[in-house]
Amino acid sequence: MSGGIWTRETVAMLLLACFLPMGASWVWYGGHLSVAFLVLMIVYGWQLLFLLARAQAPSLSGVITAFAVAMLAPEHIGPLRLALGVSFGVVMGELVFGGWGRNVVNPATVSLAFLGFGFPSFEWPAFDVPVAWAAIPAVALGCGLGVMSAGLALGASFVAIGASLLGALDGSVVIAAAIAFVLLVADPATAATTRFGAWAQGGLFVALLTLFHQAWTGAAPVQMAVAASLLTSLAVPLLDEATLAAWVALRRRRHGRT
Repeated sequence: MSGGIWTRETVAMLLLACFLPMGASWVWYGGHLSVAFLVLMIVYGWQLLFLLARAQAPSLSGVITAFAVAMLAPEHIGPLRLALGVSFGVVMGELVFGGWGRNVVNPATVSLAFLGFGFPSFEWPAFDVPVAWAAIPAVALGCGLGVMSAGLALGASFVAIGASLLGALDGSVVIAAAIAFVLLVADPATAATTRFGAWAQGGLFVALLTLFHQAWTGAAPVQMAVAASLLTSLAVPLLDEATLAAWVALRRRRHGRT
């Protein structure tokens, strides 16, 4: 994740700039900054430990992880449970792989999934519509700056529009999907790297969310969005591998090679 000025930290700074509209809306409509600061301290505590143990440099991506967990974590879960979930997600989802840029799954996604499955009695947050609207400039800015995949956004948008027209998605699920897409799915470190893979990843995320909405009785919209994000992230290597295999097969057929 480097080339000229495009270092890992450059990408992280640009992502933070993309998230500013959403973060401002979230704080304006009652977001808890104290939770974000607590998560931030836990994340950088682990980054400091890995710096001392493995000379693994800290990253601004920790701010992104803290922001995502603070927004999407179950409400009133308590500092001890939150610390346990964040620690698991940051260590097992990112730091053991060598840090952000080498990880397979977004650490915030792993943390949120751990909290959801480990402590199912806590309610997931609900968001006001303006917070979801702020996802639009975040995606537009991210695609314009080159730190988010336009194909990923278009794939998700087309499937979401189709599902909404068929009545398979309601407004609350769309709001949760928009926020989770920006914070979890569009992470350039874990997103698909091939063009078709990006389209397929975006479509798969919304397709899984639609399936959960229809079949997962009693689940909250954010809970479904987190689960869809996790499963989609796990499928990304397969989507990229299938895309490359199809490209190689096409080249062999075109050039007459076996």
